[in-house]
Amino acid sequence: MHLLDTLTAGLKDIDDRGLRRRRRIADTACAAHMTVDGRAIIGFASNDYLGLAAHPQLIAAIAEGAQRYGAGSGGSHLLGGHSRAHAQLEDDLAAFVGGFVDNARALYFSTGYMANLATLTALAGRGTTLFSDELNHASLIDGARLSRADVQIYPHCDMDALGALLEASDAEIKVIVSDTVFSMDGDVAPLTRLLALAEQHGAWLIVDDAHGFGVLGPQGRGAVAQAALRSPNLISIGTLGKAAGVSGAFVVAHETVIEWLVQRARPYIFTTASVPAARACGVGEPAHYRRRRRRRATRASPATD
Repeated sequence: MHLLDTLTAGLKDIDDRGLRRRRRIADTACAAHMTVDGRAIIGFASNDYLGLAAHPQLIAAIAEGAQRYGAGSGGSHLLGGHSRAHAQLEDDLAAFVGGFVDNARALYFSTGYMANLATLTALAGRGTTLFSDELNHASLIDGARLSRADVQIYPHCDMDALGALLEASDAEIKVIVSDTVFSMDGDVAPLTRLLALAEQHGAWLIVDDAHGFGVLGPQGRGAVAQAALRSPNLISIGTLGKAAGVSGAFVVAHETVIEWLVQRARPYIFTTASVPAARACGVGEPAHYRRRRRRRATRASPATD
């Protein structure tokens, strides 16, 4: 069968099951009230948790960054595309998020998918067993598959089942992988128990804090900070494309881990660095986070006498 015939048949099957994905065209900035496909709507599909995507100060910072750094980076991070804005952002993120480990560093990626893919494929391989929650994000699943590691799936947030798998494993390197906040149902992973199991069995713990960063923890530092975790064998991955209101993602870990990613993470090495202007706004101005979170918390609190 010709390839186009195969694809056409596949698309028909998707249609027959009512599963075809369709892109809607937004005519206005991301906000509670938007114009999409020419119609005024109330948006419930956004990840812009704090309403920062259209914040005037962030927009001004990006415009100022474009004037200084231009419209594009001009190269990969290792070949001339790593700007002062990128470097400052990584320093800010390490300071803001990296309280769980001494000598923390951060590494910036263009997307959360790339960050997860890069981390798992660079750190895991043959001789490694990954223990992955069954409801982990697709990017973690794909990273695990591409890593060539043995992958064992444990039932969602079932620490007893995870403990049994760890106990039975004789892998040279063990890595537990979990979302912090699961995007489809809002469950928060039992991070304290996950880290305890990791330490008990000599394993690493990698968490994807995409939906925790900017929302949970002191000043929005994320789910790891909220759980007050601390370990040199912990790696936290976050995104700036949700609560931060901009784009991109980051990995925070001990400096040795980050340097290994710089040297070995192919999705980092072999791609053009993101637009420097978008990075000039830092982590969405942490002070803005604090003010916005306080205002929203005040509105959400019940009235008191």
